[in-house]
Amino acid sequence: MLLLLIVSCLPLSSIVGLDNRLAKTPPMGWMPFERFRCLTDCVKFPRDCISELLFMRMADLLVTEGYAAIGYEYLIIDDCWMEKQRDENTGQLIADRERFPRGMKFLSDYIHSKGLKFGIYHDIGAKTCMHGGPGAKGYYAIDADTFASWKVDYVKLDGCYIGGIDLDIAYPAFGKALNRTGRPMPNYELIKDHCNLWRFSEDVKDSYDSVTSIMYNYYKHQNALQKSAGPGHWNDPDMLVLGNYHLSYEASRLQLAIWAVVAAPLIMTNDLQSVRLEIKELLQNRDIIEVDQDPLGIPGHCAFRSRSRQISVWLRPVSPQNNVGLFSYAVAVVFLGGYEPCPLCPQAHVIDLEHLGLNNNMGYAVYDLFDSSRHLGLFKPKDKFTTHINPGGVAFYKFRAEDIL
Repeated sequence: MLLLLIVSCLPLSSIVGLDNRLAKTPPMGWMPFERFRCLTDCVKFPRDCISELLFMRMADLLVTEGYAAIGYEYLIIDDCWMEKQRDENTGQLIADRERFPRGMKFLSDYIHSKGLKFGIYHDIGAKTCMHGGPGAKGYYAIDADTFASWKVDYVKLDGCYIGGIDLDIAYPAFGKALNRTGRPMPNYELIKDHCNLWRFSEDVKDSYDSVTSIMYNYYKHQNALQKSAGPGHWNDPDMLVLGNYHLSYEASRLQLAIWAVVAAPLIMTNDLQSVRLEIKELLQNRDIIEVDQDPLGIPGHCAFRSRSRQISVWLRPVSPQNNVGLFSYAVAVVFLGGYEPCPLCPQAHVIDLEHLGLNNNMGYAVYDLFDSSRHLGLFKPKDKFTTHINPGGVAFYKFRAEDIL
């Protein structure tokens, strides 16, 4: 049984998908890093420090708040969980004894008891990126066996402190070590011929500028990125930062919509206990999740960008296909704001269906994905569809292809 190795490192110029029959749709779940970072002082911050109590609390909330029921199934521990030294007798990794007093197997069992899957962080180099804990270098087999004994389902393998390591050899070697354990775990790699997911941009931050910067990076490289992705191998623009401190409601809608269009993993990083109701409703929007998880697995792209660069239209082919195989489409219209004389006013934009390649002569039934799929009418290729977008925001629609009579 093959494992799916989760790896975070620098983008490569060449990406080829790994066919291991895993990650057929983008993974969904929760990870602490952008929200809780490497907070290890449990005396001053008992509620928010990286500890078994934090992850047990988040596991409970994934279930009780309805996230697990709509697909957020992975609870992934990031850096800062381990002791600074390995076990002197066995060479195994050890969870921090004060913050994880009952060990990782206990936490894994607890997470699994909730019907969730358990993910963990490691590093291919000598040390982990932020905490400086022991990396996998020289311990591939031992660490793989350790993770299997803890019933880990998903391994995020970082790429710090790699001096002297050939990553083209190291990542596949660690993957083989995991495979030998027989334990199925999800493959986030940027290594040629060994990829299920790959990061193509910088770490996301809790800011509008960070989200739009990642969008622009996708736009610059979308021809290569779109061709490389599909069922079993996905582009990863990093975590969803909705529900924290710095994204407005409009910016939160923007991130979720574009992540769905590009078929990104939906990995939240927030405090699920304090997420505002309107943000929770976004994160649990079944229509948008359906776009992200579309079984066709075709990633979208930016199909139009205005000369001012302030308005763009993003397009993704999705199901259902009509009776002659023509696609339906998810269409996101982005307005970054800034038009004079009223830079903070909503902006109208006219979508030319034919120009975007929506050529079904029977037309498309259009639904607003942010408004319980409210039906907006039937539009044919020669028609124009007008939308209004708030500054710094997005309008998001599904154009469902009608059958040919």
